[in-house]
Amino acid sequence: MSTGFINHPDFLLHEMGLHHPESPDRLRVIEDQLILSRLDQFLVRLEPSLASEEQLELVHSPEMIALLRDHQPSSGYFEIDGDTYMNPNSYQTALRAAGSGITAVDAVMSGHVNNVFCAVRPPGHHAEPNRSMGFCLFNNMAIAARYALEKYKLNRIALIDFDVHHGNGTEKAFEYDPQVLMCGIYQHPFYPYSGGQEHDNMINIPVPAYTNGVKIRDIIKNKWLPKLHDFQPEFIFISAGFDAHKEDDLGQLGLVEADYIWITEQIMNVAALYAQGRIVSCLEGGYNLSALARSVAAHIKTLASI
Repeated sequence: MSTGFINHPDFLLHEMGLHHPESPDRLRVIEDQLILSRLDQFLVRLEPSLASEEQLELVHSPEMIALLRDHQPSSGYFEIDGDTYMNPNSYQTALRAAGSGITAVDAVMSGHVNNVFCAVRPPGHHAEPNRSMGFCLFNNMAIAARYALEKYKLNRIALIDFDVHHGNGTEKAFEYDPQVLMCGIYQHPFYPYSGGQEHDNMINIPVPAYTNGVKIRDIIKNKWLPKLHDFQPEFIFISAGFDAHKEDDLGQLGLVEADYIWITEQIMNVAALYAQGRIVSCLEGGYNLSALARSVAAHIKTLASI
């Protein structure tokens, strides 16, 4: 199994203040863990492109894109909401993050690699078609998924989201779209205080605080997997948030590395049956640095079948 890996120096340039949890250190510890676990030697490094405005408009409104483009600060920060800021490098970084998913799709569809993990910042799944929010500027996985549908004329793609927070932006981008099945699990009630309703193509399951991995595996087996097998996706995208880890103080769920391995294995089994193994996974949350690094390494090791 050939697994691509995307990271870029641009991703370290975006920061939102000294004590903000969505920090450049998140990617530094991932790279350190890949070296420590000797996984780096097995990965195919890919150079991510910058997303064009035309590609951003696959999901986002021109007005939203212009707001971010035109408010790049020359110094200091531009506040988007109480948790989300842009520094002078953030717009370029966000273009690179969105472009990473596009680069990953092309690499998988060309057969260069079987799957890809994108270690990107800022994350994306809270970014809605008309607004940035929740640490997110552009919705990286939604853009990549829409690009795959349009560029490669796919008919069915699945989006998996196991971040502790509801992927409200992704849901808004694809709600009622028959070409897209989204399967998510998230703590509720919790930021962004959305979700809670299932639609035919939205299997986003709220769970209470302190739900452990055993219960989440049962939900995946009984709710996600039957729908995925019925849908038979031709490509699978993962919004891979690791803040549902029991050591992460920004959430209150109880997953551990073994759970992330199991979830990844289930997704890979579906991809092998219907999607020629095609998966693009993209980093979302995860703020306890040790738990994040260990969980990402476990996820990548599983993707690479090592």
